[in-house]
Amino acid sequence: LDVVARNLRDRFGARYVSFLFVDVAGRRLLRVHDTATRRQEHRAERIPLAGSSVYDDVLRYQRLVLAADGGQGQRVLAPVTNRGDTIGILELFLTDTSEEVLEQVREAAHALAYVIVTDRRFTDLYHWANRTTKVSLSAEIQRQLLPAASACEAPQVTLAGALVPASDIAG
Repeated sequence: LDVVARNLRDRFGARYVSFLFVDVAGRRLLRVHDTATRRQEHRAERIPLAGSSVYDDVLRYQRLVLAADGGQGQRVLAPVTNRGDTIGILELFLTDTSEEVLEQVREAAHALAYVIVTDRRFTDLYHWANRTTKVSLSAEIQRQLLPAASACEAPQVTLAGALVPASDIAG
């Protein structure tokens, strides 16, 4: 994540770059800052999704959103998804938001999704970020046995699923 954040800061002059993971329950976002702008102990912030309309819009409609940044530029929020499976949100604060820059931010968010999907096997950062809610051992084992993506998107069809604990459906 730090490499992507550094690249975005250098390419676009971004004042701030962060990535927000969607937790395993889909109720919160966990903000992970790049280490260049924050000290390690202040790298994580939890944001409830309920009532956070701008984050909810980015995830729900799967498209880039611009928000004012107090006269100092624009806050750019891009969905980070892999084949329709929502991973999180890439957030940047930019002074230049031309269409060319926004297209490059979209491409960076898409590339970040692939980085996260392939790196999941080699680090626990992504598993740690997904766990903002306590999960029982049995639920964790069940989740590890399921495919990593809860959605699949292709030109012909979009398929989405939701996880329901077996104990909630008398299983």
